[in-house]
Amino acid sequence: MSELRDLEEQFPQYAEATSPGKTVGGAPSATFAPVQHAIPMTSLDNAMDVDELRAWGDRVQRSLDGQPVRFVCELKIDGLAMSIRYVDGEMVTAATRGDGRVGEDVTANVRTISAIPQHLVDAPPVMEVRGEVYMPRAVFDALNAEAAQNGSRALVNPRNAAAGSLRQKDSSVTARRKLAFWAYQIGDRQGGPQHTTHEETLAYIADFGFPVNPEVTVFDSFDEVVEFCEAAIGRRHDLGYDVDGVVIKVDDLGQRDELGFTSRAPRWAIAFKFPPEERTTTLLDIRVSVGRTGRTTPYAVLEPVFVDGSTVSMATLHNEDQVRIKDVRPGDTVIVRKAGDVIPEVVGPVLSERPANAMPWSFPQHCECPLRSEFVRLDGEADTRCVESKCPFQRDQKIMYWASRGAMDIEGLGERTVVQLTERELVSDIAGLYQLSADDVEGLEGFARPSAEKLVAAIDESRRQLAWRVLTGFGIKHLGPTVAQSLISEYGSVRTVFAASEEELSSVDGIGEVIAQSVARWWQNPVNRDLVDRLEAGGVGLDNVEAPPGDGEGYEQTLTDRAVVITGTVPGYNREEAAAAVVARGGTSPGSVSKKTYALVVGEGAGASKLTKAETLGVPMINADEFEAFLESGQLPSTSN
Repeated sequence: MSELRDLEEQFPQYAEATSPGKTVGGAPSATFAPVQHAIPMTSLDNAMDVDELRAWGDRVQRSLDGQPVRFVCELKIDGLAMSIRYVDGEMVTAATRGDGRVGEDVTANVRTISAIPQHLVDAPPVMEVRGEVYMPRAVFDALNAEAAQNGSRALVNPRNAAAGSLRQKDSSVTARRKLAFWAYQIGDRQGGPQHTTHEETLAYIADFGFPVNPEVTVFDSFDEVVEFCEAAIGRRHDLGYDVDGVVIKVDDLGQRDELGFTSRAPRWAIAFKFPPEERTTTLLDIRVSVGRTGRTTPYAVLEPVFVDGSTVSMATLHNEDQVRIKDVRPGDTVIVRKAGDVIPEVVGPVLSERPANAMPWSFPQHCECPLRSEFVRLDGEADTRCVESKCPFQRDQKIMYWASRGAMDIEGLGERTVVQLTERELVSDIAGLYQLSADDVEGLEGFARPSAEKLVAAIDESRRQLAWRVLTGFGIKHLGPTVAQSLISEYGSVRTVFAASEEELSSVDGIGEVIAQSVARWWQNPVNRDLVDRLEAGGVGLDNVEAPPGDGEGYEQTLTDRAVVITGTVPGYNREEAAAAVVARGGTSPGSVSKKTYALVVGEGAGASKLTKAETLGVPMINADEFEAFLESGQLPSTSN
């Protein structure tokens, strides 16, 4: 790199704009723009065990009428799928998978990955290479060792670290993370040689300088495929990078065309998922956490154990009944795994190793907070709750929920910071956040002047958040983002929602009596009324309604007074943007189907319950690909059901 930069200084006439010498550690990139994939980046169906894998193999053989089939086995890299597009040999776009149709433009950050060529020699006019961006285990360990020395927070696992690194607004941060890449497929291509097998395409990609995983193997027998998959389980941690399965593909591209696709995945490929890795460790204690609504959750404090790629020291136990059913006791040797490869859970005790003095655990009667408030479990409920609304644990959780991504999305306001703010009495509730200055924050653990100013700026930016996010952020029981969007779509502002009667609220599509009662009870509390007043006085907007892509003005009111429900992915929109596009044209977009629903827009990953209810009620269903035309005309297409 140093030699390259010296040469570019000596001979600037030969320095290219895409040179690594110019792009590594460059200026912060713009906010990520959407990128429409020329060919959708589909998901894969999963085989969770050998029987399911063999069943897939049998289906392939039957569908091809007994033709000889060769299979390609590739390790399933636990990273982030990436599409890299080249035009006339130059990298022009790098995008994440996103929803399969639309991804995020992370070109500036992908340019910092040294394994990915910036320029292709003798390439077709257009070529898209797909693969997996990942963080090598050695890099992950080195970054966490550095974090430990600096007293900063450790990265959770390599996959999350890779995803977070790619979404940095400052590409120099991505460059320091030393990400890597395995190419596994050609996506869109215009021109160039025609290949007949997947094996040939991988060799073609490798000739351009893309790294192709050396573990890729072609088999003529499906028994060999099964042997490869079973062997891969035993050596998953010996590779220097994380894998969570094996991808099996039909090698012949013509046979792939014969097999085709389902609505969401190719029939010619499947992912064999590794079983959850289980480890044993000692259960040191069972404690109870208190959430923002007072709901309590028992959790296991464990002797730290390395499970499936990361060290686990705590695991959820869900509720009192689950602790009793599993009969886990402090002092037990317990089996630990990650549910869904993510969430640590205790499977159960190893009874043969139970200490003679291990006693059954009983749910405590009082909260551990200074108020020692009472725990109560009502008849017919699984949850035990802390009934003291002034409980400090609830207070902190409410502030964290307000700042969370699903609510006000205040970057940098995490649990450790919230606890420091409340312990120092700088903040007592969410309204107090809007009185903070950089002077208040500076000096907290982890905060110098620049980071203090950054946090205060993020809090200030949240004053302009959308009204449905404000409503969500209050943490009202049963009122999540989808319900909040429906209410704001109907009433237009937070105060108007609270001014509505229970009867009026329950008449809104997707709301009902339970939610209406919960909203009304929350607003009847004088403390909550005062909180809303203080938030408004602090500059938090209560009536910011989301605009659709574009300037949000001048749309013809084609959907006036019509309720349009959206399920699944709509090309070019996220869920909020699609709903906002309906609202901008005079309609509403509730979260559930009812007899008042004008139409159900159905995209990839549509919810089965919404489809079933629409069919039962005779609600017309519109394919998501027809959404734009539907917005423009307000008329049901002739293809709607």
